[in-house]
Amino acid sequence: MARKSLLRGDTLPLIGRLWRDWMRPHRKTLGLVLLLVALVSGATGLYPVLIKAAFDAFDAKDAHAIMLAPLFVIAVTSVKGFSLLALTILTNKVVTRIEADMQTALYGHMIEADLAQIGRESPAALTQRFTTDFAFIREALTRLSTVFLREITTIIALVAAMLWIDPVLTLVAAVVAPFFAYPVEKIGRKLRRVAASTQEQTGLMASLITESLAGTRIAKTYRLESYLKGRAAKTFDDVRDLKMKAANARGRMDPLLETGGGVAVAIVLMLIGQRILSGSSTVGDFTGFVSALVMAAQPIRALGNLNAIVQEAAAALQRTFDVMDEAPRIQDRPGARPLQLAGGEIRFSNLSFSYTGDAAALSHVDLVAEAGQTTALVGRSGSGKSTLLSLVPRLYDVTGGAVLIDGQDVRDVSLASLRGSIAVVSQDVILFDDTVRANIAFGRPQATEEEILEAAKAAAAHDFIMRLPEGYDTVVGPGGGRLSGGERQRISLARAFLKDAPILLLDEATSALDSESERLVQDAIRRLMKGRTTLVIAHRLSTVRNAEKIVVMEGGRIAETGSHETLIARAGAYARLHRLQLSDDSEPSLAAS
Repeated sequence: MARKSLLRGDTLPLIGRLWRDWMRPHRKTLGLVLLLVALVSGATGLYPVLIKAAFDAFDAKDAHAIMLAPLFVIAVTSVKGFSLLALTILTNKVVTRIEADMQTALYGHMIEADLAQIGRESPAALTQRFTTDFAFIREALTRLSTVFLREITTIIALVAAMLWIDPVLTLVAAVVAPFFAYPVEKIGRKLRRVAASTQEQTGLMASLITESLAGTRIAKTYRLESYLKGRAAKTFDDVRDLKMKAANARGRMDPLLETGGGVAVAIVLMLIGQRILSGSSTVGDFTGFVSALVMAAQPIRALGNLNAIVQEAAAALQRTFDVMDEAPRIQDRPGARPLQLAGGEIRFSNLSFSYTGDAAALSHVDLVAEAGQTTALVGRSGSGKSTLLSLVPRLYDVTGGAVLIDGQDVRDVSLASLRGSIAVVSQDVILFDDTVRANIAFGRPQATEEEILEAAKAAAAHDFIMRLPEGYDTVVGPGGGRLSGGERQRISLARAFLKDAPILLLDEATSALDSESERLVQDAIRRLMKGRTTLVIAHRLSTVRNAEKIVVMEGGRIAETGSHETLIARAGAYARLHRLQLSDDSEPSLAAS
C-alpha cells in the first residue's frame, strides 16, 4: 500500500516507478540511446561555432579556413544524421519491448484478478486500456528516450556554445527564460486532468459501441436505432469536448514559447547591436550567438510540448498502475494445503453471500451434497442457484459461513488443487479462437490425441467435428462463432469429460441443445455424473427427477429439499414449479434459469 500511495503525488513518482519496474532492465540499451543522443546534441552544438568561425574567416579573408569550413560542415552533419537514424531504430526497439512487457503484465493481472474486480468495467473498457492508454504511454516513452534527452543535451551544448561566444549575453537570455516556465507547467497540470477524463470517457465509448453492435438484432426488432444513435452521439460529443480542451491547452504552448523566444532574441539583438557598434563584438559573434539562440528555441518548444505529452501519459500510467496494484482478494492463504478428497462431499454451512455488501444473494444456507450423488438446484430466476455454484470453486468468497469439501474449508486449500478437482459446464459456453482440439484439451492440456477423441465421442461431438472443414484442426472463431449453439455446448461437455474431475458443476448444461442433440448427450451426461459429486442446475425435467436430492431455492434461501416424488407429494414450492413448467412435450421441462 505504501507503494500505491506514491502514485497519488506528482508525475515524477510515476516516472520513477516506470524507470524502476520497466525501463531499468533495459538500461544497457538505454545507455546506447544516451550515447547517440550525446552525439546528436554535440553535433548540433557545433553548428553555431562553425557559423561563427565561417563568418570570422570571411571577415578576415582567411582562404585556408574558408576551404576547410565545408568539410567540417559535412563531417558534423553526417555524424548527426547517422546518429539520428541509429537513435530512432534503437529507441523503437526498446520502447516497443517495454510496452509489450507492460501489456503482458497488465493482462496477466487482469486474468488473475477476482471476478468482482473485472466486473466493475465492461470488457470493451478494459480492452481500451491496452490501446488508447498504451498509445499515450508509448508516445511518452519514445519522447522521453529521444526528445527529452536529445533536447536537454542539445540545449546544454548550445548554451555551452553561447557561453563560449559571449557569456554576458548568455546570462541575459537565461534571465528571461524562467518567466515562461510557470505557465507551461500550469498548462501541463490541466492537460493531465483532461487526459484522465478523456481516457475514462473513451472506455465508456468503446463499451457503448460494443454493446450496441452486439445487440443489433434486438435494436432492429424493437426499433431502437434512434435511441442508440442518440446515446452514441452524446458520448461522441463528450469525448470531442474533452479532446478539444486538451487540444486548446496544447495549442497555448506554441504561442507562449514562440513569444518567449521572440522576447529573448529581441533583447539579444538590442544588446549585441550596441556591442558591435562599440567594437566589443564581431559580426561572427553576432551570427554565431543568434544562430545558437534561434536553434535553442526549437528544443525549448519541444520540451514544452513534451510536458503536455508526459502529463497525458501520466494519467494513463496512473490508471494502469492502479489496476496492477489491486491484489486479488481470492488467493491462497498462507500455508494453504492441497485438497484431500475422500469422496467429494460438499457442505454449505450457514452460508451467506452478498455481491455488494448490501442485499444478500444467499442467506443462511445449510446444505449437504452427498459424495458421489447428484444434487439438483431448482427455483425461479434470481433465487441464488448459480451464485451457490460459483462459491464452490471460489469464484467468489462467502461473506458468512463456509463451503466445505470433505470437511475442508475451500478457503484453506490451494486454489490449484481445488479447481483441479472441479469440472464446470454452464449455459454460457466459452470457446476461444483456437482449434476444436485445443478447446477440448483445455480440460486436461497433457491429454493424448486418443483421450481427446474419446472425450468428444462421449459428448456426442465427434461426428459433427469430423464433418467440419478441417476436423479437429478447425478454428472455431471468436467465442466459437463459427459453430452452432449446440455444437459449442457439446465441445464444452467434451472438455468436462476430458478433465474427469471428481466434482461436477452443471449449470443449464443442456440448455443450448436441440432435441436430437439432447437425446445424444443425455446418456453421456448420466455416465459423466455417475460416481461423481454433482451439483446441477437444469431445466430438463428428466435431469432433475433423477437426482438423489432436489433443492428448491427462493430468495437466496432453501425452501424445501427432497426427492422428486417426495416433493411432488408435499405439494409445496417444487410442485408449483412443476405444474407451471409442464408442457405437452413428451419430455416436460422445469425452468430453472
